[in-house]
Amino acid sequence: MDEQEFKQIRRFIVKLGKMLHKYGTPAHRLEAHLLEVASYLNVNASFISTPTSLTFVIWSDKREDEYNHAARVQPGELDLGSLSRTDELVTRLLSAELNLSEADEELSRIDNLPAFYHPLFEFFAMGISTGSFAIVMGSSFDDAIAAGAIGCIMYLIYFWSLHSKRVNLMLEPAAALVAGVCACAISALVEPAINIRLVVLSSIIIFIPGLALTIGLAELSSRNLVSGTARVMDALMQLFKLYFGAFLGIAIGFWWFSEVAMVPTEPTPKWAIWVAVLTLCSALVVIFKLRIKHAPWAIMCGFVGYFGTYWASKYLEFGLGTFVGAFAVGVFANLFTRFAHAPASIVLMQGLIVLVPGSKTYIGLNSFVSGQDFMHADHIGQETFVIFMSLVAGLIFANVVMPTRKAL
Repeated sequence: MDEQEFKQIRRFIVKLGKMLHKYGTPAHRLEAHLLEVASYLNVNASFISTPTSLTFVIWSDKREDEYNHAARVQPGELDLGSLSRTDELVTRLLSAELNLSEADEELSRIDNLPAFYHPLFEFFAMGISTGSFAIVMGSSFDDAIAAGAIGCIMYLIYFWSLHSKRVNLMLEPAAALVAGVCACAISALVEPAINIRLVVLSSIIIFIPGLALTIGLAELSSRNLVSGTARVMDALMQLFKLYFGAFLGIAIGFWWFSEVAMVPTEPTPKWAIWVAVLTLCSALVVIFKLRIKHAPWAIMCGFVGYFGTYWASKYLEFGLGTFVGAFAVGVFANLFTRFAHAPASIVLMQGLIVLVPGSKTYIGLNSFVSGQDFMHADHIGQETFVIFMSLVAGLIFANVVMPTRKAL
């Protein structure tokens, strides 16, 4: 291998690693994928991925060439559409449909693609997802409408944060604070029947780091200790910031508008949950930037996760139903890779979101700090712990029963 060829190979691997990290790929999947690519390109390599850094060590067979690269990166955000395009590109490279130069150019093109969905679609998707989540949590139509309206405001704050570093630094507490004030205003001025704390939880559910916590625990279980620990601690800090913002926002809202006694209303009928899961999963297609051809699979995965858990919970101890749901989601995602030849992560994320682990953690934190339960949940702390363990165990068992054909 001459020096110029080695230089081209290591440049491509570094670019690919940074792009996969940017799209929110978990450490164990990213490292395994890069090792597969390095092996095909006839170089030896070692990679270390954490939420805020990437380290590449690449060397040729006889070590006549060796390259080290370390980069400080920002935690990636889920962009499953770009992730699937990148995976397709690598598949074409590994099957010799593209040479390395063509693959490198295609990577740059994918990285510079405009947003797949217009911000207006994302605005409505945010409102639909937050309103649907309230119904999935067993709330009323009044709560769902209030959560949907506040969810649209949350998107405006998020959109603002994309163009302002100062807003981005305080995004989580600021969004939760605004949500708390808005919920109190709706309760005092429009509809006293809403459950304020549940409305706030639903309206900020996209910011709740339940998915990050689950990924962090999965990384720890795969012995990616540095990345897993960093991701779990980052998720916990996000959760604390969200809870403090909501706590402060509700306190300000009660001070401005005075606290209104909640008038309990009937929860939504069971058929509404089916509709809510469908609308929630459909909205997540836009929020996660999925490609249209993968949307039906992702929506089905949401149904598999939710109703697998719902069915199993009738027969198993609390929290253990989540194991069945996570197992079903993992098997479905690995089957998806065989039929669609795309990364399992594309549909896996959808299923994990619907299993709502982060919301249980938020509810438990509220009970611990304020001593108040805004919805009936016995043994919430123990249940939250069991849920996270069940999620990780379910995914591990699924990978044993139905191994994935792709590293991503």
